[in-house]
Amino acid sequence: MDYGMIGKIEKAKIYAEERDRIRFDSFEVAFQGNNNSHVVGYDHGTWNCDCDFFASRAVCSHTMAIERLLPDMVERS
Repeated sequence: MDYGMIGKIEKAKIYAEERDRIRFDSFEVAFQGNNNSHVVGYDHGTWNCDCDFFASRAVCSHTMAIERLLPDMVERS
């Protein structure tokens, strides 16, 4: 491994510890629920999930779980 790569790895470690540097603006994930797989999306503060519960409540266990995984990295609903 060259010196440049070692420097980048060290910088990545520092960035990962400084979570306030990172904010997710949008993403889409596959979520394996107890009964079915779901697609959960996030776009600039707006959550979406293809499950029936989300369709009627605009929140669900899938979106809430991801919010817990990414504290301070997404806008809270």
